[in-house]
Amino acid sequence: MSPELISILVLVVVFVIATTRSINMGALAFAAAFGVGTLVADMKTDDIFKGFPGSLFVVLVGVTFLFAIARANGTTDWLVHLAIRLVGGRIALMPWVMFAITGVLTAIGAVSPAAVAIVAPIAMGFAAKYKISPLLMGVMVVHGAQAGGFSPISIYGTIVNGIVAKEGLPGNEIVLFLASAVVNLLIAAVVFVVLGGMKLARQPLEVHALAHATSGGTGGGSDTTTGSDPTDERVSLAAPRIATLAGLAALVVAALVFDLDVGLAAITVAVLLSVVWPEQSKQAITQITWPTVLLICGILTYVAVLQTMGTIKWAGDSVAGVGAPLLAALLICYIGAIVSAFASSVGIMGALIPLAVPFLLRGDVSAVGLIAALAVSATVVDVSPFSTNGALVLAGAQDVDRDKFFKQLMVYGGIMVAAAPPLVWLALVVPGIW
Repeated sequence: MSPELISILVLVVVFVIATTRSINMGALAFAAAFGVGTLVADMKTDDIFKGFPGSLFVVLVGVTFLFAIARANGTTDWLVHLAIRLVGGRIALMPWVMFAITGVLTAIGAVSPAAVAIVAPIAMGFAAKYKISPLLMGVMVVHGAQAGGFSPISIYGTIVNGIVAKEGLPGNEIVLFLASAVVNLLIAAVVFVVLGGMKLARQPLEVHALAHATSGGTGGGSDTTTGSDPTDERVSLAAPRIATLAGLAALVVAALVFDLDVGLAAITVAVLLSVVWPEQSKQAITQITWPTVLLICGILTYVAVLQTMGTIKWAGDSVAGVGAPLLAALLICYIGAIVSAFASSVGIMGALIPLAVPFLLRGDVSAVGLIAALAVSATVVDVSPFSTNGALVLAGAQDVDRDKFFKQLMVYGGIMVAAAPPLVWLALVVPGIW
């Protein structure tokens, strides 16, 4: 058996073990990088460490640290409360508010599971209280997170665009972002209609009841017009929250206007906030998504080992050998969707994009279009209960038959796996205009 085939089989084993044994895929990937690198590729330890994505590590830690501070000091609660108040008692808008909130959170740098973890419990609580389909609400939350998930300053966007730049492929940050945003918006619109969203327009909801529900019934001095006591800790705009909002705005400007490194800018803002409010920083540091950091860095380190030993070129030539470039592109999208439904979307993209590089460099299909199609295919399936986002929705559901809801999420995830890859392939790859 060739070294290249061994390394591919080890990658498959990593995905299988991570899925069936609930072990962090990144930890497995580090072990695989060490084992394959030293035993199969005869690499030295220093050569293995060269593949560690140091700059991406800073992005992940910096952005998630800043977002954890925003969560610790109540900034995210304030944003959620503000958005909910804007519906003005129109219950049919509630699923769309949840869609928008998670979209904004991921677009400004929150990891998708982190945004879903914040919004899903609130959304599913409203679904139970106001008789909204839990599947509808859960799907809207996850697709909202993915709609904003590939902005130029988001975690997913930074990872994919970084891989594209590193591999010397043509890239387009705006096409990637808009492709995910538009596809998830269209899916959400279809789901909203199919699952009874239009009927919600005939279901009245008092503004004060909505505000009372979001504040957990606190703020005893609330009046029935505004529905909330302006001194309520959950809705007041205190100094730490003002500073955090200003920091988030500064991060956007630094990244988009001045083209500064997102990770270093984020960690700088987080440190400044920590100096002024150290207690919140201590709480936030424990909320950094270390499992996600470990997962992504481990996968990319192993991919670097594959690249060093020539597996990337070997696999790319094999995909290109299918004979029909468009068919090969469709197969890549299906692989991304199927595996991502049971594993990490980011891990899949981190592995599949480099594997497809030799095929993409031939120019038979649009690199920009295929990368966008792969990114969308690998993330729209995250409503699957086997994925992190789907599991969070299932965990946040209230007053439901969990076995039945699990099956609903599984069926919906299966529909996404079957339907999404060919649709985005038709829209983004076949035309060849990107």
